[in-house]
Amino acid sequence: MNENICAISTSLGVGAISIVRCSGPDVIKIVSEVFKGKDLNKVNTHTINYGHIIYNGEIIDEVLVSVMKKPKTFTKEDIVEINCHGGISSTNKVLEILIIKGMRLATPGEFSKKAFLNGRIDLIEAEGINDLILAETDEQRKYAINREMGNLSKLIINNRKILVELQAKLEVNFDYPEEADNIEMTHELVRKELLKIKENLEVLLNSSRDGKIVREGIDVAIVGKPNVGKSSILNHLLDEEKAIVTDIAGTTRDIVEGSITLSGIKLNLIDTAGIRKTDDIVEKIGVDKSLEMTEKADLVIFVFNNNEEISDEELSLLNKIKNVQKIVFINKSDLQSKIDEKDLKKYAIIYGNTIEPDGLETLKAEIIKMFKLDEIKTKNYNFLSNSRQSALVSSALNSVNEALKSVENEVPLEMIAADIKEAFDTLGEIIGKSYNEELLDELFSNFCLGK
Repeated sequence: MNENICAISTSLGVGAISIVRCSGPDVIKIVSEVFKGKDLNKVNTHTINYGHIIYNGEIIDEVLVSVMKKPKTFTKEDIVEINCHGGISSTNKVLEILIIKGMRLATPGEFSKKAFLNGRIDLIEAEGINDLILAETDEQRKYAINREMGNLSKLIINNRKILVELQAKLEVNFDYPEEADNIEMTHELVRKELLKIKENLEVLLNSSRDGKIVREGIDVAIVGKPNVGKSSILNHLLDEEKAIVTDIAGTTRDIVEGSITLSGIKLNLIDTAGIRKTDDIVEKIGVDKSLEMTEKADLVIFVFNNNEEISDEELSLLNKIKNVQKIVFINKSDLQSKIDEKDLKKYAIIYGNTIEPDGLETLKAEIIKMFKLDEIKTKNYNFLSNSRQSALVSSALNSVNEALKSVENEVPLEMIAADIKEAFDTLGEIIGKSYNEELLDELFSNFCLGK
């Protein structure tokens, strides 16, 4: 924690500016040794200072240096940010000089790790910062900023507060039963408090699906036999010629991917190879990949050709796809239909085409309806964002349920208090009240360098 670290915080490449960030007890002194301008040791905090970086008598770059003195900084340490010209050479040279002068190159996410360890942010807020950097859609941005601002953390803290107050009341009853002013805790009173927590945690867990959708998007596999128009559908949705389209069966032999934003949510589209029996080794590999993708996708769009009868092979494959949302899309609706819908009556059936500009609008509308995307946009974005948070909330809920079972069986309150404490401690792990170094290393290693 006492080391002076530095890293390039902006994307390395040609641009107007780039920023070299430094944090630690001696960073102001070290930067002052290579900065010609005002004495940085004497400037006011949170000021920007013009000058030059000079090393061995050579002007390296003309810069603006921001000085931010602890404790009102991101890491709660002294921070210096050097705004350089955005060239690769000048930025790397400034970084090299700082390392020569005694700083250490920061590891990915180390500035945020310092902020967490110094109590500036908790783990949920840290994860929100990284998600904000990676956000590609407006919904992802709103979701990330909500957590970065601490709104989800407040929900966890409030639930911990209910648990610790309940625990305190129980302990007072155990330790000072003779005190007349103490509220006598009964199994019924404990049950009411636990039910509040149970409801709150269940709401959080139920929201984790929406959180995954906003954060990661929806993986959509477009599946069907050759020449039903899968590649045309992909190209039409993307509004670009991503996949090769021909009348020759088996043209698409590998997975072709792209993404669009639908109702603020990212759709990760996957055009798969046409599924059929084939002796072509390369095409067979593509078919095997297609079948594999149906197991990993959140949604399978199974495409049929409107002017062809449904084959037994197609029906067999469609019925094999389990445990995933499915839409049956009848393509080429502009042609005479030979589809017998009685074979598809248990599926959502949508007609459309890639000839008309709005030929896939009904398909888009069905996806919005199926995943309730409009409802997600109206929520407050207090979603659990990853498997770590979901697993810990689930574990805390299990402890609460165990406590409720004990209450129903009128187990002594002293024993029920153990489950209440376990739920309290588990919720604390979500925000980082307790942690291990391996967890921190894994979590912050996913951050970009310089953040």
